[in-house]
Amino acid sequence: MSSTPNTTYPHPLSIAPMMDWTDRHYRTFMRQLTKRTLLYTEMVTTGAILHGDKGRHLDFSELEHPLALQLGGDNPAQLAECADIAQDWGYIEINLNVGCPSDRVQNGNFGACLMARPEVVADCVAAMKARVNLPVTVKHRIGIDDLDRYEDMAHFVEVISQAKPAKFTVHARIAWLQGLSPKENRNVPPLRYEDVYRLKRDFPEQVIEINGGIKTLEHVQHHLKHVDATMLGRAAYQDPYVFALADNLIYGENSPVPSRREVVVAMLPYVAKLLEQGVYLNHISRHMLQLFAGKRGAKAWKRHLSENAHKPGAGVNVLIDALAKVPEDVQDARAETDLLPAHVYLPAYM
Repeated sequence: MSSTPNTTYPHPLSIAPMMDWTDRHYRTFMRQLTKRTLLYTEMVTTGAILHGDKGRHLDFSELEHPLALQLGGDNPAQLAECADIAQDWGYIEINLNVGCPSDRVQNGNFGACLMARPEVVADCVAAMKARVNLPVTVKHRIGIDDLDRYEDMAHFVEVISQAKPAKFTVHARIAWLQGLSPKENRNVPPLRYEDVYRLKRDFPEQVIEINGGIKTLEHVQHHLKHVDATMLGRAAYQDPYVFALADNLIYGENSPVPSRREVVVAMLPYVAKLLEQGVYLNHISRHMLQLFAGKRGAKAWKRHLSENAHKPGAGVNVLIDALAKVPEDVQDARAETDLLPAHVYLPAYM
């Protein structure tokens, strides 16, 4: 069988859906760094959409595109209805969560525990595909508990393949549903990248995306020799500036690489607008804390934001003051180069 990745797949790089992290503010922040990388919402349950505040869970701006919605649930009819709503809302992909190991998700009989019920997952995918014209994808682990062999995962993918999902995103760790916390499940089980590579070889007609432990664009380029797409999770949050070169290195563009200062400046109008709407600064700035990760001045930047962004009346001046605590050569340096660009002047938001 051919092991050549499907290079026509339009989204070879994505940022994982992460609860409490990949909200609208984070996605807007990341769009200052990369225009092409596929972004995901946090997981939204079918119940939250069908019985809750749809706008709160689903609203986004056009700036955030390309953007996919991740759904949590196991009822085909409910998932199909939510997919229909999401299509009307303007999302470009619907992703089914079959990877989350949390107790809350298990109690709802969805997430990673669905790996033991591939027929149910296939029914869910088929129901959504019958309702919408969007790509319907599945995000799962390589296994759970005693279903931890490669053959178990291959069976899972084979069954679901009958429903023709547009993509399988595979977190290259098993999930222990008993005995490990969700945090431990992101670290303790060993990574098994070769199993994901083998999955692509055995199912060459399927789009296979790999997730888990990927930290740099160099790692991304290596994985793309074996699979169709890559997904970064915590690394995208812990060092977001990694994505400053994504559009050029992964998508083949020749785009200007933003400096960290330019990223902050680009966020100021968005921050000012949201503050006028009653959003607290720290709800936005918390996603920006790691912008200077590993650089001189990073601690001063984080400390100023952490100590001031939560205060009543905190405004864009907090970001401007925090930026002033970072050496100018660090502010202005661009990824992968020692050249310093022309100085970027801060607008008068104070």
